[in-house]
Amino acid sequence: MDWDSPFFIIAIITIATFGWVVTTAIRARYGYPLSDDEGNLVLPMKAITDEATKALAAENEQLKANVVRLEDRVKVLERIATDPAPRLENEIERLR
Repeated sequence: MDWDSPFFIIAIITIATFGWVVTTAIRARYGYPLSDDEGNLVLPMKAITDEATKALAAENEQLKANVVRLEDRVKVLERIATDPAPRLENEIERLR
């Protein structure tokens, strides 16, 4: 066998890739933690429970409400900043 042939190098790469794919498939199937290219853990989709989904949905609704409230406040501040001074004074006096 010629150790310097490109077929030998391709065979080694193929065997290593096949081994990686099989190992990852086995780890995913049996619930072992998976990792990305940087070594960070990646949770399988089964790890996300209904309780976690409900908690995330509730938090999402709360954050949406906060964004709407803050947008309204920013609109008022923009109106105050861009209104001419006499109009603003009249409106403040009318509110008193």
